[in-house]
Parts: sequence; C-alpha cells; structure tokens
Amino acid sequence: MPEYKQFPLADTAEGLTEADIIAWQVKPGDKVTVNQIVVEVETAKAAVELPIPWAGVVTELLVEPGQTVEVGAPILTIDVDPDGKAAPSPTAAPVAEEPAEEEMKPLVGYGSKAVVTQRRARKGAAPAAPAAPAPAAPAAPAVAAVSSKPKGGYVPLAKPPVRKLAKDLGVDLHALTGTAEGGVITRDDVQAAANGSAAPAAAVSSVDSGYDPATRERRVPIKGVRKATAAAMVQSAYTAPHVTEFLTIDVTPMMEFREKLKKSREFAGVKVTPLTFAAKAVCLAAKRTPDVNAVWDEAAQEIVYKDYVHLGIAAATPRGLVVPKVRDADSMSLKELAIALTELTDVAREGKTTPAAMLGGTITITNVGVFGVDTGTPIINPGESAILCLGAIKDTPWVVDGEIKVRKVLQLSLSFDHRVVDGQQGSEFLADVGALLADPAVAITY
Repeated sequence: MPEYKQFPLADTAEGLTEADIIAWQVKPGDKVTVNQIVVEVETAKAAVELPIPWAGVVTELLVEPGQTVEVGAPILTIDVDPDGKAAPSPTAAPVAEEPAEEEMKPLVGYGSKAVVTQRRARKGAAPAAPAAPAPAAPAAPAVAAVSSKPKGGYVPLAKPPVRKLAKDLGVDLHALTGTAEGGVITRDDVQAAANGSAAPAAAVSSVDSGYDPATRERRVPIKGVRKATAAAMVQSAYTAPHVTEFLTIDVTPMMEFREKLKKSREFAGVKVTPLTFAAKAVCLAAKRTPDVNAVWDEAAQEIVYKDYVHLGIAAATPRGLVVPKVRDADSMSLKELAIALTELTDVAREGKTTPAAMLGGTITITNVGVFGVDTGTPIINPGESAILCLGAIKDTPWVVDGEIKVRKVLQLSLSFDHRVVDGQQGSEFLADVGALLADPAVAITY
C-alpha cells in the first residue's frame, strides 16, 4: 500500500530559520531517486538546491515558488512505496512512524526528520484501498509557515539571476513563455518583455511586480540576501567602532608586472587582476600585523588571533551582496590565488555560492574600482576586524624623481575595528599593502 512521507525544508546553514522557494525541479507524478535535486531555495545566505533522501513518486507540492517557508515545515509529499511492495503487518496497531535514522544519511547536512503518514492495517480488517495523501492535516504546517502567497498555476522556469532581473524590471515571469530548451525563461526574454518587444502575453503585471501606477512607485519585499546583508551591516556599524584610513599609491610597476605574467608560460590561461595582487598583499601584510586578522569575542571577553587567512571577497551579484571566502588564502601562491578568485567570482555571479562558502572569514577585500569609483569607507563584516577597499586604477599626473609623469594610480582605504586594531597597527598594515602593490618585488623581503 502507499507509504507517504513529507519532505521538510532543511536547515542548510547554521542559524537559518526560513527560506524562499525559488523553483521546483519536480512535479506531482514524477519518480525521484535518493539524493535527486527536487527544489531550489533562496536563504539569507545563498541559493541552494535541496536533494531528497528517499526514492519514490511525488504526490503533492505543498508550497509554490515565491513563498517563504520556515525551516522544518513540510514542502513536498512523496509516496516511497508506490508499487505496494512493503508488506503490512497484520498485528500492528495504527501508528505514525518516524523514518529510520539510516534513511536520512544519504542527504548530507539534512536538518529535521520527515513525518510519515502511513497507517498499517488492523488485524482481521479487510484490505484497504490505496490511500491518498491526507489533504488537510499534512498541509497545515506548511500553510502556517508561509508568509507570502503568489498566484498559483503555472510555475515559471528561470534561474535565480533571471528572477532577480525580472523583479528589478517589474516583469511578471508568469506571463512569459521561455525561449530556451524546456521552456526556460532567459535574460533576453525578460529584457524583451521590459522593452515592450515581447508578445502581448508577456505584459507586466502591476500587481505581481509591486508597481502602483497611481504613485509611480514599485515596492519589493525585503528578504533573502538583501535582508541578511542589511541586518549584518547594521549590527557591525553599531557594534564595532569603525576607523577608516586612506592611502594613494603609484601601481605602475604592478601593472607592468601583470603584463609580463600574462605573457609567461606558467600563467597562460590564468586571469591575473589587480584583485589578485591585492589578495596576495593582504595575506603577506596580515602576517606582519596579525591584529587585522583577529576578532573581538564579546561573549568570552577575548581577542581571538587567527593563524590562517580565510579571505572574504565582496561580490555584487544579481541576488545582492555576497562575501564568499578563499580558504587558507595565505598558503596559496599567486597563481593559485588567481585561479581561486576566478572560480569564486564566477560562481558568485551565477548565484550559486553555497552558505558554507560564506562562513568563517577573517578579513575581506571589496573592489569598488570595477565600477569606476575612486575609494570608499566600507563596513566591516561581522566576525572580522578589517576590510580593505580597492579603488579604480587611473592615469594620473604623478611626481617621479622630481618630474611630473602620467602613472597608474590607485587609492586604498582600510576600515578596522578600533577595539582590536590600534591606529598604529592599522596604519602599518595599510602601508605594507600599499608597498607591495606599488612594487611587487618588495614581497621577497617579507
């Protein structure tokens, strides 16, 4: 007889309490295997694909894309015995069973256990007809956990960056027909709808987009990465006493060295950017000034010094600001750092950075220069004590040996927690980073 289990929203990272359903990868009637990806969700940290720990047939999707669900709430019902191969016990009383512990093991990092709704036959009772999933009781927890309700029916297929673009442009994905294989909606489809060149069916819905024609304003719910980033920045700004220092340097030698590396056989195919040099400089300078790589532990009333550098890289993505980490960046060569940074930024731009990749940083770099901005006063990430900001590298008149010449000039700024880092240590660290970027040959003296 059928055996129905409910798949709860897993706790994909420590401290998460809810997530938004982005897209289902299955529909009722689909057969699934153990660890098959069934749904994509967006947490406060990242977009995550969730696998299911059982094999069977999907019978019901309990929530729709766009809904916010609490961790542990059921989101899907599955029949794990669709062929009725599990023999019922003639002596067992009606019970609601918990899944065996070993059933949950295939799903790494899985949170709450699921609920089993099968009942065994009573002794002497006639064989029961195949039961259908209980429509009311199982769905109640999911309804209680939902904080928003989009329109039902058609579920648009689109990747997270495309969904973000549609939200920003006020385009209703439900009204679009995807041009990619399988009906997947692309960025071009969204842009076409926004520009009015799509078919009439792809018109923007003012209700779904949050746009009010009367006020000419559009309201977007604060949730996901944006909500988490805002909370973290407010906490940091009002907890750590920020100090920001600035330094302007001539990085012409660094840019010339970069050109040499691009032509070398060892760095063939490797993307070396100013951020690569900055990452290496931060790792070297942090060894000489360990205070910037430490953290203030308020609860323990201790300063924790880290003998490693988990380097955070602030990345602007379609989902908002994320700060993935390069683990043990201080143990990497320049080439290894270049490769790691390329992979990290590519994954971040695709919206695929995992929650685990954003935990445990020790110091961060943010690069506003890619936007043509000269400098900034960045806010320290919670759990860290310093953040370095890179500005744009520009051709600037510069005095060299008493003569004015056009040089490649870069502005650096360093924000640090004055509880941990004194002015002397912050200044020494910034000066070391500047010296390494102004002349990469200085690295051999460290």
